[in-house]
This record gives sequence, structure tokens and C-alpha cells, in this order.
Amino acid sequence: MGLVMSLVGKGLPSAQVLNIFVGSLYNEFQKKKINGFDDFHSAMLDVFNTLNSTLPGKNFDVPSTKEVEESYEKWKAESNTEKKRLVFIEFMKNKVNLNKGDNAMMITGIVTPPAAMAAKRAGENLTQLKMIKAVPDVIFIPSATMVALIVAKVSKRMFMGNIPS
Repeated sequence: MGLVMSLVGKGLPSAQVLNIFVGSLYNEFQKKKINGFDDFHSAMLDVFNTLNSTLPGKNFDVPSTKEVEESYEKWKAESNTEKKRLVFIEFMKNKVNLNKGDNAMMITGIVTPPAAMAAKRAGENLTQLKMIKAVPDVIFIPSATMVALIVAKVSKRMFMGNIPS
């Protein structure tokens, strides 16, 4: 019972970590001298660079320039530093999105190595492809996987347009 009450009083540990993390990002942001939108945008890009380099394996998409400009207008309108901090925190919570992997790329990455191994084994038995035995598995399978991933990415861009994934 005491543990539950202590969590209720302070909030969940994940929320506390998030508040500390966003607070340290704001402190870094606040150290920059901001005279105009260009300085604000540069400081925001530095924050996202720090965010992406600090958390391994997670990448966050940078919001559009228009969204940053809207946030700058709200931030500039506030005179109190605490309200500016709240504008920054609101922006980070609402506009920061985790860059999610593409399902097609994930499936291609999982399916290709066994398929490449099966294709290599089948090709070794054909007279026209006997030379495939000379290529070691350690080179053939990662190469086939990389080619398949590149083809999947290029074909998606060709068919879907220039949509970032």
C-alpha cells in the first residue's frame, strides 16, 4: 500500500523521467541566444540532434518549418520564462513523433536471408549456376538482403511517390 501511495504522490516513474528529460532539453535550448526565428529554428534542430543522438535506436522526426514557426510565435508572445518553458514542453509533447519503420522493409529484411540461402542452395545444383558455389554464404546472404532492401525502398518510392517512410 505504501508503494502505491508513493507513486500516486510523485507520479509514475516514466512520467518523472520524461519531465527530467524534457527539462534538460529545455535547459540546453535556453542556453542558446535566440534573436529571431532562424536562431529559434537552429536551436530546435540542435535539440532534435541531441535527442536522436542520445537515445540509441530511436529516431524522432523533426517537425515542419511551419510548425516550428507557429511554436516560435507562441514562444515569442510569452514574456514569462516559465510560460515559455511550458510552450516548449507542449511543443515537444505534441509535435515530436517517433520515426516508425516501414512494414514492407521489415518483412523484406526478415524474409530475404532464408530465401537467399534457399536460392543459393538451389542454384548450386544447376549447371548454369555452378559458379555460385565460389561465393561464400557470409558474403552472398547479406549482399542479397541489402539488394532486396534497396529494391523495396526504391520500388515503394516509385509507386507511392516521394513520401518519406
